[in-house]
Amino acid sequence: MHKDFQRPDQWSRRSTGAAIEAPRDKGPGLVESIHGKCLELRIQGIPAVNQLIVPVEYKGYVFDEPLKLDVCIDPDLIQALNAVQKMLPEHNVQRLNYMKRLNTPVGLIINFFHEMGLKAGIPRLILRGADQP
Repeated sequence: MHKDFQRPDQWSRRSTGAAIEAPRDKGPGLVESIHGKCLELRIQGIPAVNQLIVPVEYKGYVFDEPLKLDVCIDPDLIQALNAVQKMLPEHNVQRLNYMKRLNTPVGLIINFFHEMGLKAGIPRLILRGADQP
C-alpha cells in the first residue's frame, strides 16, 4: 500500500463534493480554468495547489516547457479538470502519466462540460499497488 493511501482516499471524497458546487452555481460548460478557480477546495479547508508545474526530465535534460497539473491536493491526490463533450482514453493516459511522475496514489478526472456528468460520478484512478498492503 502507498504510504499515504488513506489520506488521498479521504481527500478524493471531500474534493468530489467540492467540485460539484462550482457548476451548480456557475452552470456547466465553462472552460476548465474558470471551474478550477471556482472549486471550493480552499473554502472547505482542502490543501490544494492549482496549475502545479511538473518538470519533465529525460536522461538528465530538463525541458523548458514543464507539464502543468490542474490541481494537486496534499500532494497525494491529483485532479485533472476538463470541459469536453466526450471523455477520451487520452485523458486517462495523461492523468496516469502525472500520477507516475509524482508518485501520487489517487487521481480524479472532473469533466465540467455536463453537470449531469458530475452527478453520475467522477472517474477515479488508483496507481497500481497503491491500495494494496
